[in-house]
Amino acid sequence: MTQSPAVYNYKVVRQFSVMTVIWGVVGMLVGVIIAAQLVWPELSLNEYLSYGRLRPLHTNAVIFAFGGCALFATSYFVVQRTCHATLFAPRLAAFTFWGWQLVIVLAAITLPMGMTQAKEYAELEWPIDILITLVWVSYAIVFFGTIAKRTVSHIYVANWFYGAFILAVALLHLVNSAAVPVSFLPMKSYSAYAGVQDAMVQWWYGHNAVGFFLTAGFLGMMYYFVPKQAERPVYSYRLSVVHFWALIFTYMWAGPHHLHYTALPDWTQSVGMVFSLILLAPSWGGMINGIMTLSGAWHKLRDDAILKFLITSLSFYGMSTFEGPMMSIKTVNALSHYTDWTIGHVHSGALGWVAMISIGSIYYLLPRLYGKTQMHSMKAVEVHFWIATVGIVLYIASMWIAGVMQGLMWRATNADGTLTYSFVESVKANYPFWTIRLLGGALFLSGMFLMTWNMFKTMAGGQAVDAPVLKAAAAH
Repeated sequence: MTQSPAVYNYKVVRQFSVMTVIWGVVGMLVGVIIAAQLVWPELSLNEYLSYGRLRPLHTNAVIFAFGGCALFATSYFVVQRTCHATLFAPRLAAFTFWGWQLVIVLAAITLPMGMTQAKEYAELEWPIDILITLVWVSYAIVFFGTIAKRTVSHIYVANWFYGAFILAVALLHLVNSAAVPVSFLPMKSYSAYAGVQDAMVQWWYGHNAVGFFLTAGFLGMMYYFVPKQAERPVYSYRLSVVHFWALIFTYMWAGPHHLHYTALPDWTQSVGMVFSLILLAPSWGGMINGIMTLSGAWHKLRDDAILKFLITSLSFYGMSTFEGPMMSIKTVNALSHYTDWTIGHVHSGALGWVAMISIGSIYYLLPRLYGKTQMHSMKAVEVHFWIATVGIVLYIASMWIAGVMQGLMWRATNADGTLTYSFVESVKANYPFWTIRLLGGALFLSGMFLMTWNMFKTMAGGQAVDAPVLKAAAAH
């Protein structure tokens, strides 16, 4: 009796890929709703659907539901393909899927109810934090276990980035979520930190959530899916190694730039600023490495919509990683901080970099996971690209203008030293730009609806398949 050939575990990849698109629609829909509430405050129908309750739901849904599912899906796919091995502990991998979905659902219930730790990006209460820890430890076991059982000696650079993201997020989560539980229902706890120490820990977490969850993990995507879609080797493997070590060392120190002109000691603020400026070099090293992978294949951008998503995401990555260090300079920050300029910067990275590379990667994955050569409608992928790009440009351009205007209005003084404008005047001046931002967000959301339709049509026309494991000598 002949033994059937080993196959890659694509089931969990399929599950996370589909939920990436579903949660993308949900998270961005909430974003459009709160953008509309800023234009029409009467849309805050009750306390549970108010801006203050929905805004943390939006950030958690887009970062951890949409972005998180994209990272799980792609890392599980990439680590198998590059290690020429099936996933380690498949039942644990299944637990990471169902556990992560439970985390997301619990967040969607508790955040509108006001059960939060009131921390930026880490609002969830202590029982959910424990569940996150269990899922994340399981994720690490599956990922690093697969690397340990690899049948090739080399560990491809994408796995270095995924691995750094997994380890760093575990560290960030445990330290920042440290709390003293008070009650289970309603969920309530007290932070282990207070005052300026709490602020420092929170923004060490907050910026490194950007640095590792929203950058290192997605660079893992870039190093696999850009060369695969372009059918070209990475431009410089040596640069990728330098990029990795420089990035993960430098990012850890940049958090204090969120706390300029606060009670944080001046020297700590300056450390954050200096490391943020240094961070420009490895960030652009990675961006250049990704874009230059297209050397000799630039003509492919004309016809390949998936490649357009991937390369445009790198352009936004380059722009937002230039803008971030500039905004960390104290004199620039004096104008930009607390304004919509910061919101524009965040969405340049979140929509332009994270969402675009996730969408491109999922478009690459879905046909292969369902036994097809391409998506149901490549024309729809092309349309999605242009809708998304126009939406991002409208969003960030309106927020740049609004933010600079806000900063200038707030600091304007009369000859006698009194403020030229009241705060409410600066709010009123923002309405046209908030309306444009709403339009940009609605366009991006409509692109996600188009992707959802395309995904279900592709699934309906295909059949779930698990590819056979390649032998070590074969190319991945």
